[in-house]
Amino acid sequence: MGLSIQLYLILLGRWELGASLLGGLVNFLSFFTVLTNTLAAVVLTWELTRRESAARRWFLQPAVRSGIAVSIALVGLAYNLLLRHLWQPEGWQFVADELLHDVMPVLFLIYWWRCVPKGTLRLGHIGLWVIYPLVYFGYVLFRGDLLAAYPYPFIDVANLGYPQVFVNAGGILAGFVGIALGVVGLDRWLGRRSY
Repeated sequence: MGLSIQLYLILLGRWELGASLLGGLVNFLSFFTVLTNTLAAVVLTWELTRRESAARRWFLQPAVRSGIAVSIALVGLAYNLLLRHLWQPEGWQFVADELLHDVMPVLFLIYWWRCVPKGTLRLGHIGLWVIYPLVYFGYVLFRGDLLAAYPYPFIDVANLGYPQVFVNAGGILAGFVGIALGVVGLDRWLGRRSY
């Protein structure tokens, strides 16, 4: 729901400006929040779909669902700690904002706690999970260099310069790894309790 509202608002804004709708879609897909909420929605959809497929089996692996849980937790924490104070959305933008940054992260983490089998995660999974934010960071730097537009102020090379952006990204990556360590620790603890 939050994704649909956000996409509508972006496309409507582009339409009113007479700008490219395709550009609006590209802009929509440039946010870690949107990509991660999409992954969470895919997992929940596969959870509710009983038709077997290779994609369903892949997305419902405990390690995959856990990696998405780490990413969606980062979305909620980063937004609330780094971005919430920068703007005051109203109306439907407020609704989309809350759904994407607060409601979905909490619901997905509850889903992870209650529904994902525990006791299978290893520290090595963190190395695999880190690939997603690293690839995303490379993508936004490349896109930002081409279009002179960055989706988040803490990675805006034009205003901050590369050294500060890399420091900021390193801090966010450290937060990601911290959350991942917590998820692996919880997985092990809950796995032992279930025996």
